[in-house]
Amino acid sequence: MPENYSYRVGSGHDSHRLGEGRPLILGGIKINHPRGLIGHSDADVVLHAVTDALLGAAGLGDIGDLFPDTDPRWQGTDSRIFLRESLAKLNQLGWRVVNLDVTIFAQEPRLGPVKSAIRANLAALLGLADDCVNVKAKTGENVGHIGRGEAIACHAVALIGKA
Repeated sequence: MPENYSYRVGSGHDSHRLGEGRPLILGGIKINHPRGLIGHSDADVVLHAVTDALLGAAGLGDIGDLFPDTDPRWQGTDSRIFLRESLAKLNQLGWRVVNLDVTIFAQEPRLGPVKSAIRANLAALLGLADDCVNVKAKTGENVGHIGRGEAIACHAVALIGKA
């Protein structure tokens, strides 16, 4: 982007417990696993962290401000809706996503085989080239709630810019 652009950085984080009877969805991708994330919506920690990073960069609060878990209309919602609506708000203000870096923390399942699918899906959802999105996966090294396989978490950092 040109030098006369304004840039902002946002950071997002989310975590959810793993439980039986739920699908595991990360970055909008359904992952074959016997347990899924428990939450008011589809509990996609990746899309929640990305949405928070974008909203934070634009100074628009967080996902809970726009889509509170106390509102029954968001029950079971596909988190791609949260991302799309938040992205539309940024775009209306003239902001565009420049790049995104995501770290997923999960002891199980092993995410190496699905990182590229998550990356491609995030890039498509944000209208970015694949090389403007990075996805990393880390285990909990058997320590804490992540390491014991009780939860999955995600941290996202986004750069946005506008003329």
